[in-house]
Amino acid sequence: MIFAREVSDNLTGLVKKIDAATAKNSDCRMGSFVVFLNDDESLEGKLKEMAKKEGIEKTILATDNPAGPQGYNIPKDADVTVILYNKRKVVANHAFRKGELKNEEVEKVVAELKKILPAN
Repeated sequence: MIFAREVSDNLTGLVKKIDAATAKNSDCRMGSFVVFLNDDESLEGKLKEMAKKEGIEKTILATDNPAGPQGYNIPKDADVTVILYNKRKVVANHAFRKGELKNEEVEKVVAELKKILPAN
């Protein structure tokens, strides 16, 4: 589960990798989604375009108000928040301010997917 304020190149790279992992692990019912916390009316079109251009097929892209869903307490200064969970138990939680989500952090998040996937 990812909460993001806006589309960026590094976020797109993360979403592509999460989408690939979701497709690869569909047999264990892995799911993924990104909720964009933004009230920009043009965002829906941008997300559809991004999904088509980047080949994102398994990850759900959605929008919500800037505060985010009630009860999730998304940090206001976080540009991207990544929460990995399995059976309703959070196993990793990362919040990145604007500009902090770089390739190195993307790779760390992707490496942590093993925490929510069954051992092969």
